[in-house]
Amino acid sequence: MDPRRVYAIGDVHGQCNWLMAAHARIMHDRARTGDDWAPVVHLGDLCDRGPDSRGVIDFLLNGITGGMPWVALRGNHDWMMLNFVQSDPYDRWVDSWLWPNIGGRTTLRSYGVTETGSDVAEIQRAARAAFPARHVDFLETQPLWVETEDLIFVHAGIRHGVPMPDQDPTDLTWIRDDFLNDTRDHGKLVVHGHTPVDYPEHHGNRVNLDTGAGFGLPLTVAVFEGRDAWVLGENGRAPLYPLT
Repeated sequence: MDPRRVYAIGDVHGQCNWLMAAHARIMHDRARTGDDWAPVVHLGDLCDRGPDSRGVIDFLLNGITGGMPWVALRGNHDWMMLNFVQSDPYDRWVDSWLWPNIGGRTTLRSYGVTETGSDVAEIQRAARAAFPARHVDFLETQPLWVETEDLIFVHAGIRHGVPMPDQDPTDLTWIRDDFLNDTRDHGKLVVHGHTPVDYPEHHGNRVNLDTGAGFGLPLTVAVFEGRDAWVLGENGRAPLYPLT
């Protein structure tokens, strides 16, 4: 992927209506610029916490299979959702998706699974029956990153100095402090989510677009032209400058 302009949307976390509103802003910006085919990168964590994870995945699947230039990266929540469906119920970490702070039970409710008990195997059986095969296939094939000449898009972050094909998938979906506290230039501007912040942040070497949609806070959509960045709001573009 090597376009001049790329749109990016932060962690959605089951907020389907907000995701559709973000795409409406992108359509408005496309109309203003006359660019109908710049790609849209979704930075992962499509599911959990918000009310309509199923709707989010349906929306993205329908767009991608319909030929839209969209990419939906894998986030740690997407991995946990897939792991819950596919793993043995006695796997050490499989039940972590059901912990209240993770939000997996809210995702289950969006698929019509209302079981609220503690029997993980029983909940798994209900989830496997409720999740469409195309949704599972979608989660299995999510890329971990995409890049352009100027930008790297990834859910959580990267390990400095490691070529992208050699990055640990766990880092790409889970890393925090080792990446967030690293002020070195990564060669390209890294655009990520995963760690909620109050407002979109540009740190010179990275841009964080996770503004807490999973906790009922705004979902951020941005546009990049080279390394220049803008946030797309209801009134159009606002420049996103590096913090000083």
